Amino acid sequence: VQLQASGGGSVQAGGSLSLSCTASGIPFHLYAMNWYRQAPGALREFVARISTIGITKYDDSVKDRFTVSRDNTKKTVYLQMNNLNPADTGTYYCNAFGGDTYWGQGTQVTVSS
Repeated sequence: VQLQASGGGSVQAGGSLSLSCTASGIPFHLYAMNWYRQAPGALREFVARISTIGITKYDDSVKDRFTVSRDNTKKTVYLQMNNLNPADTGTYYCNAFGGDTYWGQGTQVTVSS
């Protein structure tokens, strides 16, 4: 099983980034997909989720700025991040949950003020 995340980078506050995470080795359509992030020295925290049928949920800190989506034909989950601020800085991880759970390797997002 592999979850390959990409799309991180460095932007200034107010900018946008789009992350993607492509899965292999699992029946992707049967897994809820989550995004988490971890800032330096902090615990990993939930960011967004999309269920197998496309129901989404967001942490309050990103609501109305981030959008999670999925393409089951490409086995990929996306996270569109708009109006970024320095508090969004961290390593972003995708997670697949379907009874068992798998983690991607993380992609770094840095937002400067």
